[in-house]
Amino acid sequence: MAVEKFERALTEAFEKQVYGETPAELYEPIHYIMSLGGKRIRPLLTLMSAGLFRENWQNALPPAMAVEVFHNFTLMHDDIMDQAPLRRGKATVHTRWDTNRAILSGDVMLVAAYELLGRIEERYLKTALLRFNRTAAEVCEGQQLDMLFAEKQVVRKEDYLEMIRLKTSVLVGFAMELGGIAAGADPTTCRALYSIGENLGLGFQQTDDILDVYADPEVFGKQVGGDIIENKKTWLLLRAVEKSEGTAFEVELSGWLSAADMEAKVKGVRGIYDALDIRTEATALAEACFQRAEEELAALAVPRPEQKEYLQTLIHQIRTRKK
Repeated sequence: MAVEKFERALTEAFEKQVYGETPAELYEPIHYIMSLGGKRIRPLLTLMSAGLFRENWQNALPPAMAVEVFHNFTLMHDDIMDQAPLRRGKATVHTRWDTNRAILSGDVMLVAAYELLGRIEERYLKTALLRFNRTAAEVCEGQQLDMLFAEKQVVRKEDYLEMIRLKTSVLVGFAMELGGIAAGADPTTCRALYSIGENLGLGFQQTDDILDVYADPEVFGKQVGGDIIENKKTWLLLRAVEKSEGTAFEVELSGWLSAADMEAKVKGVRGIYDALDIRTEATALAEACFQRAEEELAALAVPRPEQKEYLQTLIHQIRTRKK
């Protein structure tokens, strides 16, 4: 596989990474969540983006790791806010230990992310820090919007897309931009990398929403229909509410959303999505984002254009994933 050398470099680097030792109770949760795996898409994008400009893309390993540590820090705190029992099929940190431990260990992860980012070449440090800080704030803004949407009766599809842009896409965009920064790319090129990643992130999250409803449970690795059970205002649900207005489906959808039988609820809402062709529309929306990312990458002028193959392969894997 084209991306194996980047994956191998990341695995070896994380195996060697020490976050701290004493007290062990503080650092055990960090090693635990970082050992749960995951796709590591963001640091891969950083390394591959650096490889577009420099042969020694390994110099971008510490900042790439910073992105992944920060991402997992947000997951640890998100799990607390969502009261989620599982992460990647394993007990969440606050479930395995307790909430206070998860909060404090998460705080240390944020510090570790800054420490890793600080290993970037000194001439690029200020730019990297400023962009990281802005991105981190935007991720928090997106999480706040997500929580606000849970309380609101009416949410516009456009607002949902802005929420996932902030909560998910900006970090994917920054991951690619950071690879350019670490490799000395000019500001215009770095902004172009960010745009590619932002579109990729939007497609990724929309695909995630579709898989949550339609994935094969044996492949997906987590409960299918979780968003429906939680009445999460995804683009699919918002479009279904919009499209069913004034039809018989409006009353039926409302009934299913308040149903007590969760298995029947998932089946019922999915049936309405099918009847209204929501999946097709959502897939087209995701595909448009992936298409923009691929077109922007193809148009990007870089010193090592042959290295685009790795990014193209990763985008294809993200685009066609089943879990």
